[in-house]
Amino acid sequence: MRNASVVTEFILLGIPHTKDLETMLFVLFLSFYIFTLVGNLLILLAIVSSTQLHTPMYFFLCKLSVCDIFFPSVSSPKMLFYLSGNSRTISYAGCASQLFFYHFLGCTECFLYTVMAYDRFVAICYPLRYTIIMSHRVCAILALGTSVFGCIQATFLTTLTFQLPYCGSNEVDYFFCDIPVMLKLACADTSTMEMVGFISVGLMPLSCFLLILTSYSLIVHSILQIRSVEGRRRAFSTCSAHLTAILLFYMPVVLIYLRPTPSPWLDATVQVMNNLVTCMLNPLIYSLRNKEVKSSLRKVLHQLVFLCEQLQREKE
Repeated sequence: MRNASVVTEFILLGIPHTKDLETMLFVLFLSFYIFTLVGNLLILLAIVSSTQLHTPMYFFLCKLSVCDIFFPSVSSPKMLFYLSGNSRTISYAGCASQLFFYHFLGCTECFLYTVMAYDRFVAICYPLRYTIIMSHRVCAILALGTSVFGCIQATFLTTLTFQLPYCGSNEVDYFFCDIPVMLKLACADTSTMEMVGFISVGLMPLSCFLLILTSYSLIVHSILQIRSVEGRRRAFSTCSAHLTAILLFYMPVVLIYLRPTPSPWLDATVQVMNNLVTCMLNPLIYSLRNKEVKSSLRKVLHQLVFLCEQLQREKE
């Protein structure tokens, strides 16, 4: 990833058309970021501390929570840093790292949603064989596979972007380093790169989405064959949270990367929603309609309150 370019650092201009709103945005984004971290950490604690939740579905939900902790952490700390009045400069290596980890975690989540759809497909369509098909070994391989393929995709996209020469302006008209805004700064014809990047970024999510769609088509077919109304309701309830999370994940991807005419302000707004709001909402989506998770969360919160009281008594 070495580059002979004279550009050694970039300046992040931030979200377009938000001049003089830095303080308000800092408070808003810091709140989102804290809620995201706390919510996903609580989900992790709830699942790890309850043996009842040590199943494939919650194992993958654990990994999703880990991704949702790190995903906003790629861009949010730097954004909060310059919104608080500090330097907007980011090094060449730092910019490349932002782009790599953003797409690594994003692609990993994309593959993970596909694996979670497959897990629900096996659980509902083949309930008697579920524990055999989704064994500990299979779950570990699937979880590892999401990260491996995410890393491959991110490496390809990062190499594609930073093999270009950057010798002109170093002002990134965005709040973090991403492919569309970086290509605008390159001192070379980027039409081929844009096409390859468009196909690569579009093909992977589309393939995953089609697999998810196939899984849920088969799931709906199986649910409709359940005679019990209560059984159908429980099956739909189990899948509704996953489907909601999938829609929240895929809509920003389509709006940002697959539109023919980009809009900087719209892209930035949707990207912030994708980076912070979706990751903040996932713990709520997966816990509000899930009695097991809510029960485990109550136990975790009671334990934390008890621990705080004990520490307070010791200080006194």
